[in-house]
Amino acid sequence: MISAFANTWKVPELRDRILFTLALIVIVRLGVHITLPGVDASVIERWMEESSKEDGGNALGAMLQIFAGGGLQQAGIFALGIMPYISASIMVQLMTAVVPKLSRLSREDGGRAKITQYTRYITIAIALVQGYFVTKTLANPETMFYMQGIEKYGQLVYDPSAVWQVLTVITLVSGTLLLMWIGDQMTERGIGNGTSIIITVNIIAALPGALVQTWKHFVTGADVTPFRSIMMVVLILLLVLVIAGTIAITQAQRRIAVQYAKRVVGRKQFGGQTQYLPLKVNYAGVMPIIFATAILSLPAMMLTWVAGNAPWAIRIQTELAMGGTWYYILGGIFIFFFSYFWVATMFQPSQISEDLKRNGGYIPGVRPGKPTAEFLDFTMTRLTFAGAIFLTLIFILPAVVGKAAELPPGSMVTQFFGGTSLLILVGVVLDIMRQVETHLLQRHYDGFLRKGKLKGRYDRLAQTGNAASSTALVYLWAVIGLIVVVAAAAWIAAK
Repeated sequence: MISAFANTWKVPELRDRILFTLALIVIVRLGVHITLPGVDASVIERWMEESSKEDGGNALGAMLQIFAGGGLQQAGIFALGIMPYISASIMVQLMTAVVPKLSRLSREDGGRAKITQYTRYITIAIALVQGYFVTKTLANPETMFYMQGIEKYGQLVYDPSAVWQVLTVITLVSGTLLLMWIGDQMTERGIGNGTSIIITVNIIAALPGALVQTWKHFVTGADVTPFRSIMMVVLILLLVLVIAGTIAITQAQRRIAVQYAKRVVGRKQFGGQTQYLPLKVNYAGVMPIIFATAILSLPAMMLTWVAGNAPWAIRIQTELAMGGTWYYILGGIFIFFFSYFWVATMFQPSQISEDLKRNGGYIPGVRPGKPTAEFLDFTMTRLTFAGAIFLTLIFILPAVVGKAAELPPGSMVTQFFGGTSLLILVGVVLDIMRQVETHLLQRHYDGFLRKGKLKGRYDRLAQTGNAASSTALVYLWAVIGLIVVVAAAAWIAAK
């Protein structure tokens, strides 16, 4: 594996793609820390210094960290993050599976480009709505559930006029569109899926803070005991086991044998061999947890905007907060529902059966046509049950770890032991490794594994654009270096 990482720099195209992706990642993180116009950055700085002394957080704050990378808490131009585009993509994907007109359009020549255009239009609409609510909460800091207590450190917005609100909404929407464009550029000219990489970078951005919290809680805290120090070692071992288990389940497949009939065309013989149809155990991926978490966080956001600090609203928010009984009961129900819903909309056994029949393929022991579709549907239903159980365990694991380690509810430390963060991290890292391995094998280098290849679909990992030129990379990194130097000089001058 070490030699595979070393060989990545021996392939010029792969090296250029990696450098291009890293440069765009730096731009994404810089945009998170650029404060919106009219917002007092010193107030945010004092609030964050005080908040960093606290050991906990909240479930919604952890969710915002994943998709906005701290942009909301920093009131940056990337405050909305990539979430509007993800929401629009999920909506369009579900509508494509449900609406016959969109389903036909997706199979036509140029249909995918039109659907992508529709997704971007919906992204703008979602970003406008979310930008409006963010602008309202910035003008009234006491209503901000993700920056509680910031009003004590001064006036956050100098002049919350109508002109400022319009300018802020336009800036927030523009930031989301820029992130969407950066994600597309990463996918075409970089390595991996751009949108997923942006989310992963936002998750990793919370890692230093989680490490600091862990060290304070288990080593240097005022109430540290020998039991806590031992618990830290246990948590590290548990983290390794959880990651290994997540990788194993993510790549787990049920391989259905498919036999193709022999055909003689001229002097050549086709078919007669056995292939396999892989059915993933966790077919829905991370989507059920994202849906469940988003639905559970929606009442808290709406109640904060509508009811404010009313006692009944606070009571409901407490019941639906991470750590509450109803949070995990409803979350488990939603995960099972969305797991089956996602499979029902995305997995089409009838279409697969028809394709096999058309190409002369059949499953041994199962008649072609409708019996094959029923067999695939029955098999996928059982696999989905196992996948839903796995997702539910991943969903509740952070709470179990936090309870056992006596961590505060919503602590950043627990999000790396399960939930959305861990599944996204594992999935993105595996996708990048598969893509890098493809480049290496094409140039006759060894991959990450001595025997075989990493499991997964390789067809969806191929880029559609050429790698960025070396000249463009030099200019891009030169601009980034200049920005970093100027920022460092400004920070030193301010001190």
